[in-house]
Amino acid sequence: MTPTEIALAAVTAIFVDFDAAATEALLAPDYIQHNAGVPTGAAPVIGMVPALKDMNIGITTHRVIAEGDMVVMHNTYTNAQAFGGPTMVAFDVFRIEDGKVAEHWDNLQPIAEVNASGRTMTDGPTEITDKDKSAANKALIEGLMADIMIGGKMEKVTDYISPVTYLQHNPGVGDGLEALGGAMQAMAEAGSAMRYDKVHMVVADGNFVFTASEGAMGDTPTAFFDLFRVEDGLVVEHWDVIADIPTESANDNGKF
Repeated sequence: MTPTEIALAAVTAIFVDFDAAATEALLAPDYIQHNAGVPTGAAPVIGMVPALKDMNIGITTHRVIAEGDMVVMHNTYTNAQAFGGPTMVAFDVFRIEDGKVAEHWDNLQPIAEVNASGRTMTDGPTEITDKDKSAANKALIEGLMADIMIGGKMEKVTDYISPVTYLQHNPGVGDGLEALGGAMQAMAEAGSAMRYDKVHMVVADGNFVFTASEGAMGDTPTAFFDLFRVEDGLVVEHWDVIADIPTESANDNGKF
């Protein structure tokens, strides 16, 4: 199976079929867990499967992108009170090794109402195109993160984001660069300025590029998981899941 097929099979075994045996077959025994609420190793995940069935948890996968051994899923979980709320939007990231899921990272956020432009946290295009442009699109987003999100060089923003079409799925921001600038200014004035300090992960698959970054909202350490859609060399659409970085964890692996 491909890395994507392995990751999808594992998610299906855990959250759809509630099949502990299939879960055990798909996870590496020394599975590395970065979710702060779950101990590391395969055994804790396998042990959770009956409880997930009892809570009638549900999952909808909206997007899947992959690069090499890394697979990123854009998911919605329902009946997910154990994860932080009734309905949670997530980015789940899996590393595949020797035919098994070897490592998992995630970021989860309670689902929000439509934003000022009528977009949800998960709607929009899903088709992967421009496979031949994966490397170029990855380089574009690496530049965006370095120059704009970390470097703060806002005068260069149109080198990376389209000034004509920028569709926004963040629940607090409307479409377009003007709305983005206004939202960032409002957060700063409210004492919760958004700051990116380090990009830990970049996964590119055609027209979609995912990043996992560490920073802060005001004084609160924060994880930013972002997904960008690129068209004709510029970002034209953005989704994200933002969550505080926990101060306590059931494992020693850290958020990233």
